[in-house]
Amino acid sequence: MTPTQHAGQLLMVALTPEMGTNGLDAQLADGLGSMLYLGGWTDRSSVAATSEHLQDSAVRVGGTRVGVLVAADQEGGEVQQLTGEGFSTIPSGREQGALAPAELTRQAKGWGAELEQAGVNVNLAPTTDTVPAEIGRGNAPIGQYGREYGSTPAAVTRGATAFAKGMHAAGVMPTTKHFPGIGRITGNTDATASGITDSTATTSDPHLAPFAAAMRATPTLVMVGSARYPKIDADNQAPFSRAVVTDLLREQMGFDGVVVTDDVGVAKAVADVPVGQRATRFIAAGGDVVLTADATQTQTMTSAIERRAASDEDFAEQVQASVTRVLTLKEDMGLLRCG
Repeated sequence: MTPTQHAGQLLMVALTPEMGTNGLDAQLADGLGSMLYLGGWTDRSSVAATSEHLQDSAVRVGGTRVGVLVAADQEGGEVQQLTGEGFSTIPSGREQGALAPAELTRQAKGWGAELEQAGVNVNLAPTTDTVPAEIGRGNAPIGQYGREYGSTPAAVTRGATAFAKGMHAAGVMPTTKHFPGIGRITGNTDATASGITDSTATTSDPHLAPFAAAMRATPTLVMVGSARYPKIDADNQAPFSRAVVTDLLREQMGFDGVVVTDDVGVAKAVADVPVGQRATRFIAAGGDVVLTADATQTQTMTSAIERRAASDEDFAEQVQASVTRVLTLKEDMGLLRCG
């Protein structure tokens, strides 16, 4: 693969209904490796047709089509990007958490089957954050919307693990999020840079237990949230922190799979970081796939990755390691196809 194609494999770019089925064709031609349905897509038949087009447009290298990770935010409740005919109305995490784990796995397998039939192979769920009862709806990103499976790590472990198992059983990769947990902050990182510091979390935080359990239970991606954790890294937000992504997630907790950002395209929490650096700093921290809700940022991020890899040997090795993890995942998912 070319340097541009390598960089493209490390981006996940949003596609909205307004952009249309062909809205990412130029990026795909350059090697874009992942996309996200955003903006409220309706009806499985239209989503399936778009997914088929995305895979048909995927880059080909040496006779092999390098398929696309086609993702959706389909956790349920307030966060369900795909609706209409062919998609169930999924209850919130709080409601899902009231189900017996076996029943939740059964239902999640059904929701996953709907995604698989629409050509979606990655679900950016389950939410694996613990929102303590005393914070509850005062937690803007999760508790306010009832996205949590419970108020204790044990309850979240049961719900998140059951959901992830069901998704994977349906042929859809789950995504355990938002590592290392955003249940104790008050601000929503999508909307503000204030109130996004968790001053309690440490590398032995009980709130890490649900993430560890989900990673043990089933293959999964891990999404890193955009909050700050000064007792883990006093200087960097989580996606730009080697202490969080490499030392804690990869080395201490042993996760060797694909790590993705939360949105770093339009999120207010990272607005003061130049667009290109949002990509390069995440990869330098040990991450793999940079998610942006703004497709116009693709070229800026791709170029930034290429430029730094060309001038920084250590960073170039990290890019290669990330591309290898992404392609290994795609091979495991049957997305590398000859012809």
